[in-house]
Order: sequence, then structure tokens, then C-alpha cells
Amino acid sequence: MKDANQSALLNERHPISTQADSHTTKLVDPAVDWFIFVLGAGILFSVVLPIVIAPEWSAGAINQTFEFLTTRFGVLYVVTAVGTIMFLLWLACSRYGRLQLGSGDAEYNEFAWASMLFCAGIGASLIYWGAAEWVYYYTDPPMGIEPRSDEALVWAAGYGIFHWGPIGWALYCLPAIALGCSFYIQKIPRLRLSAACSSVLGRWSEGWLGRLIDLFFVVGLLGTAATGLGFGTSVVSAAMHNLTGWPDNIQMQFAVIGVVTLMVAYSVFRGMDRGIRVLSLWNAVLAIGLVLMVFLAGPWGFILEMAVTSVGQVLQHFVAMSTWTDPMRRGDFVENWTVFYWAWWIALGPFVGMFVCRISAGRTIRQVIFGMLGWGTMGCVMFFTVLGGYAMHLELSGIYGVIDVIQSEGPATAIAAMIGGLPLGTFWLIYLAVIGLIFTATTYDSASYTLAVGASRSLTEGQHPVMWQRVFWALILGLLPMSLLFLGGLRVLQTASIVASLPLIVIYGVMALAIIRVVRAQFVSVSSSASG
Repeated sequence: MKDANQSALLNERHPISTQADSHTTKLVDPAVDWFIFVLGAGILFSVVLPIVIAPEWSAGAINQTFEFLTTRFGVLYVVTAVGTIMFLLWLACSRYGRLQLGSGDAEYNEFAWASMLFCAGIGASLIYWGAAEWVYYYTDPPMGIEPRSDEALVWAAGYGIFHWGPIGWALYCLPAIALGCSFYIQKIPRLRLSAACSSVLGRWSEGWLGRLIDLFFVVGLLGTAATGLGFGTSVVSAAMHNLTGWPDNIQMQFAVIGVVTLMVAYSVFRGMDRGIRVLSLWNAVLAIGLVLMVFLAGPWGFILEMAVTSVGQVLQHFVAMSTWTDPMRRGDFVENWTVFYWAWWIALGPFVGMFVCRISAGRTIRQVIFGMLGWGTMGCVMFFTVLGGYAMHLELSGIYGVIDVIQSEGPATAIAAMIGGLPLGTFWLIYLAVIGLIFTATTYDSASYTLAVGASRSLTEGQHPVMWQRVFWALILGLLPMSLLFLGGLRVLQTASIVASLPLIVIYGVMALAIIRVVRAQFVSVSSSASG
């Protein structure tokens, strides 16, 4: 823990840096932006009520919306994803990559920084999909491949890594760089999406257009954060069922959401260093422990071979996978998976970007880009190759029918059974339940804090969002996933991500232009100062 002098220095160079000791800086609560706050909460309730009151009608409307959006706009998501990673790689390798966000040394060490950005951006969804995603690709593969064939298995192992790899993390990284440029370089005291667009929009960023952009951010986060909590809840609920015999029903899942929400509210109340940072560090350590145990206790030879094969598959076909849109419509793989994932990353991008911006003071643009793409991708590859490889071995060897269980009872049930089959299975089921709770709480912890930041008018030196607003968003975030449990099914979660992300595609383009303008101006300024 930093001492008082260190904390004071950090707060001097980082206007909204969270202090380790509450006595080092006197905080003055900033004003709440009631337009964003009321409309954001109102939209949430307007979505929740129809789902609860008329679930059958809501399910039909959701299916129609999904088919319309993916058919008409699917290629737009593919182009946005490819364009984003190309732009960031150019930026990192250019002379502008040397520009520093803030002054002084990095506020957090590499492990703490990587842990916080990884846990904020992933959550318990990684456990859920890391073990189960290959099943969907194996039984319904892309590119006209024969289902359940050896070729389908290799593609299934590779596509999970692709969807959770560098392109996804690039979609997280672009808002982080844009916000970093506006906050640290332009010195705009508003950590909001509209501020990141200010060098392009000018005064419009402070008017109705800027408010609309910030509202899109809030709606996008509310819509997609529910998916993560839904996945995490199902894993914890299934683990508890295997441990206690209690029925894995909607009441159990509501109870899990309630526990997570209370954990988040308490952590947000404690602040960044005493709450989010501690949860993230514990989360990273426990996650590594789970993966190591599965690797060592499982068929580590098969896991290693499949890991090398799947990574090689992605490297060999990366361009084709990135640009494949299935124009002949031989299936709906692109719409159901690739478009869904790019929409999910885009909708969560401003939230993760805002959070990463907060913790990246003192790092260069190049360090942030390669750090996010590198650490994020490596963490996801580790989960997918180990958990997915273990599940594949159980299926192929006939030890456990992973595919049948996932198709009949859902991925969460299969995951709990897989972990319970390890040596000391009861201990690891408890471990799974705990890590599922912490993973989910960490993501929601970061999300609720970031929502409060986005719904504040400005945050100047030493300021944080008002406490009641931070706790409010922590509590309110549990409503949407609770309502989605009434409908169930993957399609609901996919549609929520696509609807929430569509307006943000345009904003991504604006942020890229804004970054170019800011870094060019800053580079000229730095060069002039150095020559003078």
C-alpha cells in the first residue's frame, strides 16, 4: 500500500486517481448529470418491465430483432473489427506510440495493471465459454465443414481463441486510447465518451450530441453487462447444486445475483485500491490456480497438443477468419457468433476503455496497446486451451458426454460436472463457486464505478462520483440479468449485445479520427519544445 506522500503525488498528476489512504486527499463530490442518470435508469426499467410482464411476446420480438440486425448490419461489424486492429497496430508502431498518457511512472505494476484490465474486460463468461464454446462450433461448424469431424474439432478449438483474441481486445483498446488522449493529453476533466470525441466534434461534444453519445455508452454497458452476469450466475448456481443438492432453478440464480450485487456494492463503497484492485488481484490468482489444477490433473499432453494446434490454426487462417462473411449463406455461423462477439466487445469497449484509462497513467500509447492486446489475448488463450482441451478429452475418450449434457441441460451443468470430476472434486467445486462469484463481482464492480463516472458532469483533481450514485448503479445492474432469466436462451443475450452496440460503431470511427488529431498535435508540440 502506498504511503501518504506517494498517494498525494499520484493525485497531482492523475486528476481522478484513487488514493490508497482516504486521509491523503479531501474529496469533493462532483455534480450528477441528471440527463444521463435518469434516462439511463429509465431505459433499463423500460426493457425490464416488458420482459417480466410479457415474456412470450418479448422473446418473439427479440428473435425478429436479432435476425434483422445481423442480416442487414453484420458486415459492418466485421469491417469495424478489422479496421480497429489495423489502426491500433499502425498507431503503436508509429512515432505516436511513444507519447505518454499522463506524467511520471506507471501508477500500478505490470501484474496489477494486467489483472485489473483483464478481470474488468472478461468476467465469469470466460469460464463459461472457455469450457463450452467449442461444442457449438464442433456440432455446427463454419465454412461448410462436416459436423463432428476431425477438421471440425480443430476449427472449433481455434475459433474460440479467435473470438476472444487480439481483435476483441483491440475493440476494447480503441476507447481506452481515445479517452486517454482527451483526459491526459488534452487535459479535459471529463472521463466521458463525448470528451474522447471532442477534437472532432468541437463544441458539439458538450451539447446535445455529446449527451447522446454518453447515453449510448450507458445503454451499451447496461445491455451487455447483463450477459456476463447471466453466464457467471449459471456457473455458480450449477456448482452449488452439485455441492448441496439444492435445485438449480431461477430462485437459486436470483440468490446468486443478490450475493454478487451486495459484494459489488460493498467493493464500490470501499473504492479503487481497497475494492476493485484487491478483488482483481485475488481474481487473477484464483483463476490461474484453477487453470493450473485442470492442466496438471487433466490430460496435460492432449491439452498441450491441442493448444499448439489451435493457436497454429488461428495464425494460419487469421485473415480469412477475420474477413469471412459467408456471402453464399451456407449457414448462420457468422451472424450467430462472429457478429455477436464483435458486437459484445464494441458495446463493452467504452466501459473497459474508461476503466483502463483510469489505471494507465504514466504508460505510453504503445505500452497500452500492446499490453491490452498481449495480456488480454494470452489470458483468454490459457483458459480456452486448458478448459476447452480438458472438455474435449472427456468427450472424445468417452469419460463424460460433454456435448449431450450441454445440449440437454446447458453449459453450466457440464462445467460443474467436469470440475467435480477432478481429484478432490468437492474442494474444486467450492473453488469454482468462489471464483465464479469473484469473477462476476469484479466485472460488475468496475462497471458500476464506470457508470457512475459516466453519469457525472466532470471529475477534477481528487474527485470521485458521489457515493450514493456508485452504490445505486451497483444495485441496479442486477435487474436486467434477473429479467433475462425469465426468458433464458443464448439468443436473448446475443440480441442485447447487438442492439446496444449498433450506435457505437459510428462513435468508434469518430474516436479513431479524434486520436489522430490529438496525437499529431501533441507530437508537434513535444517536438517543438524539445527543439526549443
